[in-house]
Amino acid sequence: MYCYSTSLNSMNPWIKKLPIYEPGRPIEDLANELGEDPRSIIKLASNENALGPSPLSVEAIQRALSTVHLYPDGGNCHLREALAEKHRLHPDQFLMGNGSNEMIELVGHAYLDQASNIVMGEPAFLVYKLVAALFDVGVHAIPLKSFRHDLDGMLAGIDEKTKIVFISNPNNPTGTMVNEEAIDEFMGQLPAHILVVFDEAYIELLSPNVQPNTIKYVQEGRRVCLLRTFSKTYGLAGLRIGYAIAPKEIIGLLSRVRQPFNVNTLAQVAALAALKDEDHVARTRDLVSDGLKYYAASFKKLKLAYVPSVTNFILVNVGSGREVFEALQRQRIIVRPMDAYGLPEYVRITVGTRDQNMKVIEAIKKTLNHKCLQLQADSPRRK
Repeated sequence: MYCYSTSLNSMNPWIKKLPIYEPGRPIEDLANELGEDPRSIIKLASNENALGPSPLSVEAIQRALSTVHLYPDGGNCHLREALAEKHRLHPDQFLMGNGSNEMIELVGHAYLDQASNIVMGEPAFLVYKLVAALFDVGVHAIPLKSFRHDLDGMLAGIDEKTKIVFISNPNNPTGTMVNEEAIDEFMGQLPAHILVVFDEAYIELLSPNVQPNTIKYVQEGRRVCLLRTFSKTYGLAGLRIGYAIAPKEIIGLLSRVRQPFNVNTLAQVAALAALKDEDHVARTRDLVSDGLKYYAASFKKLKLAYVPSVTNFILVNVGSGREVFEALQRQRIIVRPMDAYGLPEYVRITVGTRDQNMKVIEAIKKTLNHKCLQLQADSPRRK
């Protein structure tokens, strides 16, 4: 007779060591906790587009609803063709995924083994470390310089076991960017066997004239993989659709390790429509630019140190990030504490609408004033 047990002893032992990614807190969770209407909650924690999705995407989704009983286009043919036209490449140089996060994991499947390691900036997107842990490989985390990637330090961190270098540009969580000149110099010194993954989730929030041109490395057949997403600029985070751009041979490897039908129909049609909505992209860039200026001016008035950002979020030193995060939640505002990134003094705030941004600043003022009064009350009185 078999004895069934819920014991975890039969699992791979290293699974227990895997860290768990902490996303921005959902609106519904905080609303339930406070007993409030979810519509009263302001969430500026996950770098979502405050304008919402492209109206053209919403229309495309509505038209496609009657077809969801059918499997999606497994090859994402129309979308890859549209992206190829946009970037002046071949459709075979694109691979679609369930968010760009899936692309990071596919790169791990294709290239990493236990004898290898990765090089990344510190702090940078936490998923790089999660994927490294998933494949039980080493991580050479190179500290940022002035909150930017230290490309010289990353070159020095490469050894004979290094397979992949991850460069988040613009970088999450700092909002900083290394320019094209610095990238060119880095690429000129890179060992030939290294795959460079340029994670460019936020790149299209920038005006085209200031976006570093990394497409040229794909055109040259270099060992690069660019990651893009429809979550940020196009406002489709809930549909989870992103893509990789790379030479055909690299795309071929990633295609072998992906699951079939990994991108659903609604995501495909929404992304295809979003590519045509240049007005939505322009309005998003204007919103971000205005919001960053407002936050920078407000933090200067409050004498709070912040990291100048090029994307739709900003990092600010509030003394105790977790404490301020919790205080803001009591005021129905969700931001992101940065202790998981090794920045416990900071919170990261997504650029919202003008009204949302103003409410955040007022809530921060109230929180900091309360902390100051509390400190004064707790300090010993002079005799």
